[in-house]
Amino acid sequence: MALRDQLRILVVDDMSTSRGLIMQALDSMGVLQVSYAIDGPGALAAQEKSPVHLVISDFNMPGMDGLQLLQALRANPRSRGIGFILITGRADREIIEGGHKLGMNNYLHKPFTPTDLRSCIEAVVGRL
Repeated sequence: MALRDQLRILVVDDMSTSRGLIMQALDSMGVLQVSYAIDGPGALAAQEKSPVHLVISDFNMPGMDGLQLLQALRANPRSRGIGFILITGRADREIIEGGHKLGMNNYLHKPFTPTDLRSCIEAVVGRL
């Protein structure tokens, strides 16, 4: 069975258009087990209810940004080892360095192509 058949991904983005583009790209890659949350607290609740292998999160979200979500995931023993990809339109050095310090596995700068997303994911989980 291919990795893409087993891989469970959670997409976290407050913007439905961005979330839809990511989910559409994942679908075109053959990744079928994809869920989503519209904010950090929703992502944490979803992860507790149905654990995933990889979280793909936007940085800029109201209430809890992507790095705060990453910090919360890493603080919980049950979600500490989950892969985490941050997507941001502001690839400031401060954001990227902060993400690496918190245990971010990879990041992707907006705008990106489905090929960019696939490469970014494969760098974290292996070949799809």
